[in-house]
Amino acid sequence: MAIAAAYMLRPFGAGPGENMAGETDLDTRRKRLLYRSVYRGNKENDILLGQFARDHIATLDEAELDQYERLLAAADNDIFDWVSGQAEVPPEADTPVLRRLMAFRVRF
Repeated sequence: MAIAAAYMLRPFGAGPGENMAGETDLDTRRKRLLYRSVYRGNKENDILLGQFARDHIATLDEAELDQYERLLAAADNDIFDWVSGQAEVPPEADTPVLRRLMAFRVRF
């Protein structure tokens, strides 16, 4: 009986945002990253990352989305310090996507 109950909860084996092969749909992934960019918890980064994501997220390929996702895993203060030039970017965080973010100019 326990097997039948588990089967009923996930009849096709795909969770939210996944296709039948278990791969995350790129559009869903982009929407999640956009949401994470806009709601950071620090107003400066909300503005910076939100505008950057709105302008660029649709054009990022899978490898660039991976880089952006790793960037969003960094602390807000670190991201702000790197972009504002107050701190040097560590080699493991220095990616083409971060370079694009550093060249991006916020519109007010």
